[in-house]
Amino acid sequence: MGRWAARLVIHRLPICPFAVLKVFSTRRIISTSPKVKDMSFKEGQEFKVRVRPNDDCSGFALNIGHDPENIAMHFNPRFDENVIVCNSRSGGDWGQEERDMNFPFVRGQECKFYINFNMEQFYIKLPDGSMMNFPNRLGDVKYKSFDVSGDARIVGVKIK
Repeated sequence: MGRWAARLVIHRLPICPFAVLKVFSTRRIISTSPKVKDMSFKEGQEFKVRVRPNDDCSGFALNIGHDPENIAMHFNPRFDENVIVCNSRSGGDWGQEERDMNFPFVRGQECKFYINFNMEQFYIKLPDGSMMNFPNRLGDVKYKSFDVSGDARIVGVKIK
């Protein structure tokens, strides 16, 4: 198969960065820049993300929500500022940014973090084991899409 060919292997689904795929609760995704819709990330589930920032990474972002105009959580580690910025977007309008100065990400080093949520909050367990919260401003208990952008390679994503 070619470099961008998609193939299904038990619990592994390599994809083209331009692909739109359905994610099942036990599937993992490997890509450089996935955009996934029609997934099912529900209140009480755990969203595990494994990422390797590039050696010259300035930042990357992970968005969880319904669509590009309605993002419940924009999670944006910024290496140039050593800060994690979170925000939300409703009806195309960005909310107030929240910044967390705890920055456990390292350029060129693979790491993992975990996201859980309920109607009120997102709970993020960072690579160093510390926790941060971000309000669930959309207030929903199920989100159907996520996308990742920036200077990092997504090693894997798992929802359980």
